Amino acid sequence: MDTTEAYQTYKPLLFSLAYRMLGSVMDAEDIVHEAFLVLGEVEDETKIMNSKAYLCKIVTNRCIDKLRSAAKQREVYVGPWLPEPIVDDHLDDPSISLEKKESISTAYLLLLQQLTEVERAVFLLREVFQYDYDDIASMVGKSSTNCRQIFHRAKKGIMDKRDSVKPNEGHTKPYIEKFAQAVLDGNIELVQAMLKKDAVFYTDGGGKVTAALRPIVSSDHITRFLFGIIPRLPQNASYHFKNVNGSPGIIIIIDGTVNYAMSFDVNDGKIDHIYMVSNPDKLKHLNQ
Repeated sequence: MDTTEAYQTYKPLLFSLAYRMLGSVMDAEDIVHEAFLVLGEVEDETKIMNSKAYLCKIVTNRCIDKLRSAAKQREVYVGPWLPEPIVDDHLDDPSISLEKKESISTAYLLLLQQLTEVERAVFLLREVFQYDYDDIASMVGKSSTNCRQIFHRAKKGIMDKRDSVKPNEGHTKPYIEKFAQAVLDGNIELVQAMLKKDAVFYTDGGGKVTAALRPIVSSDHITRFLFGIIPRLPQNASYHFKNVNGSPGIIIIIDGTVNYAMSFDVNDGKIDHIYMVSNPDKLKHLNQ
């Protein structure tokens, strides 16, 4: 398989892996691009027995290196860190019907952040992409036995929290639309009623724009926050209902530019988590 054919065949898969590893659209795209450059520089591509495995190995190790180099930056990140939002069909993943819907949700990606770089790679390659341990071992430079142990340790470490990342219920879209309209109408009672009492709101401004520096907890505090920021938005702000990280969400556009991307977790008939990205660096890919 030549480089052009490999690019057309494997780019969506590789981006899917890199995005889940990094939580960054732009970094994932850069690493996938690098992987194909490396493949293109191989003098005799016929010596590569499995182009897919070769590319996955490159992407996996580039992601591990990227995560390690960015670790100190993350430590000094201003406010809550959220992944760059995927909106609508940006994630063209041919394996989406075979993997769990939750695997691109904001909650799931945040859960992955609790794993080490290698644990995250092994967990994703096994849990989401269904690679066998021998293939994973060759990608991360560990023995298959070690990879099996790493996977079970990683899975055990996050298993107790998996309830928080279960896929949203089927009626989420009209519920989110109703919630947004209640906020715009200033209907405080309805907004509070649609939130769980212990709901949590994460805002990621990255120190670039004004945002809450800590998670906002409780329906009362979230309602106050929302009714504090909505009046400050310019009159030409427009609200669009889009799929954000695989679930119904909202993007807010001002002067033709996406300024906010919001996603929601709805469980047991009420919103229990809201995630809002306003860091302009994390929204660049939506404005290109």
